[in-house]
Amino acid sequence: MKTCKTVSTCTPLEETQGTHVFDILGYSKHRGMGHKYDSYIRSGTFNVGGHDWTIIFFPDGHKGYGQDYISVYLVLVNNRTKLRASCDLRLLDHYTGCSFSVHKTGPRIFNAADITRVAPQAPCFMRRDQIEGSAYLRDDRLTIECVLTVFNKPHVTETKSFPKIDRPPADMTEHVAKLLEEKKGFDVSFIVGGETIQAHRFVLAMRSPVFKAELYGSMREARPGQCINIEDIGEDTEMVRLLLVAADRYAMDRLKLVCQSILCEDLNKDTVATTLALADQHNCHQLKDACLQFIELSASKDLKATCPSFIEDALQKRRKFS
Repeated sequence: MKTCKTVSTCTPLEETQGTHVFDILGYSKHRGMGHKYDSYIRSGTFNVGGHDWTIIFFPDGHKGYGQDYISVYLVLVNNRTKLRASCDLRLLDHYTGCSFSVHKTGPRIFNAADITRVAPQAPCFMRRDQIEGSAYLRDDRLTIECVLTVFNKPHVTETKSFPKIDRPPADMTEHVAKLLEEKKGFDVSFIVGGETIQAHRFVLAMRSPVFKAELYGSMREARPGQCINIEDIGEDTEMVRLLLVAADRYAMDRLKLVCQSILCEDLNKDTVATTLALADQHNCHQLKDACLQFIELSASKDLKATCPSFIEDALQKRRKFS
């Protein structure tokens, strides 16, 4: 299976920061404007990050909330504009020349089409009794300072392939096959029907748990270089049946199933009885069931009439549990 790993990188672009100072002269003379939506003083428009902004100041508070407070807002002026920004609304100490942060916002989305164009969302900026008689109000002058930061959209790089070194394909099968072709390194041999067959112990142990126990475990029959005599295999002349018997004895399940498949395809009136007996003897349940189905479906009365008694018993059991 081929795998592919890709990568992209998100990096923030440079942010734009600007400061606007809104001087309100004659502070006391602006009192009594009321709490309506238009009861405010508006600063001049200033541009930060390519967008227009303004500050609005409600001397008597906004919407009637917190009548003991003043209200100060930053407003995004541009129509149909949506961006991300933060702001810090501050008051200037006229004695030290330093400004004091009163309300910070963001970073967050400012949308000129809805209420999010305004910051902060709370109407209470600072109590009037904290301003009047303080260093923030000198010679009836109040100075509001707005530090505004506009964040540009992040930059995402194009997708690139991640560095990769391909792994070579597995070649163990090729090496094992070459070892067998060269006929080198044999360390065990079998005598089957008078014929000697040489083999590698590790291959046999890998493919058969019975061989593994015999060759490496407490059941082992021979040491390296010695012969194992395979007996009681039977006198079947048909190679597939012989292989099935051997596969069953040495627990080579895949080979056993392959043999069953071949014998099943070869079923006919001449072979079914012998094949059924073989399947029953070596616990080949799928092959046995196939043989019984073949007999039941056969149109030959002679075949059914000449069935051995054990086959008839098997048929009766199959009908009983069907």
